[in-house]
Amino acid sequence: MNDLTQAFAAAFKLIGRLDPELLGIVTLSLEVSVTAVMIAAAMGLPLGAALAVERFRGRQAIVVLLNALMGLPPVVVGLVVYLLLSRAGPLGSLGILFTPTAMIIAQSILITPIIAALSRQTIEDAWREYEEQLCSLGARQLTAALTLLWDTRYSLVTIVLAGFGRAAAEVGAVIIVGGNIDGVTRVMTTAIALETSKGDLPLALGLGIILVGLVITLNAAASLIKEAAQRRYG
Repeated sequence: MNDLTQAFAAAFKLIGRLDPELLGIVTLSLEVSVTAVMIAAAMGLPLGAALAVERFRGRQAIVVLLNALMGLPPVVVGLVVYLLLSRAGPLGSLGILFTPTAMIIAQSILITPIIAALSRQTIEDAWREYEEQLCSLGARQLTAALTLLWDTRYSLVTIVLAGFGRAAAEVGAVIIVGGNIDGVTRVMTTAIALETSKGDLPLALGLGIILVGLVITLNAAASLIKEAAQRRYG
């Protein structure tokens, strides 16, 4: 118990004095996750909007596939990206395996189906409500999709925040394609796993505290945004 208390005290000390190693890991984690979420949102939101308002052959199959991909195991994504980026793979010539870029690719693949599937459901609900009104105004499918993207923006922000939380907490894929290289590809989740196995509890606890705080902050922000939208639009 004494050792655990000392470990927590040392962890808070590392956070309080902005330990360079801890700060570097946190900064890289945020850079990778934010970039991945931006890419995933840029692909997932338009895809979700298109699936919500368009009706075409094979649409239901795509919806089912997206829903299934929401539960895609991270280690499988990591393995696929590793095979693509390895020297023997089709993209091996890019030389980006074991770099932050590879980690961003893996996280983007994981998050895009989540954002696309959830945004599709949100926008489709709005489309059912406003379809007649938009059609009476002469709105075409593209215009309707853009209108609904804007109209449901508060709900979509919470979806993107959920995607960011998923990315920040991910460990399986990033450790496979990133390699957990100190000062290069070591992020919070992989560092926690490594430092715990090494017995360096203060650093692992410090990173864990920051990660939990980040997740709580994201959930609080999502709740506040949802409440603000409900108050504004009833």
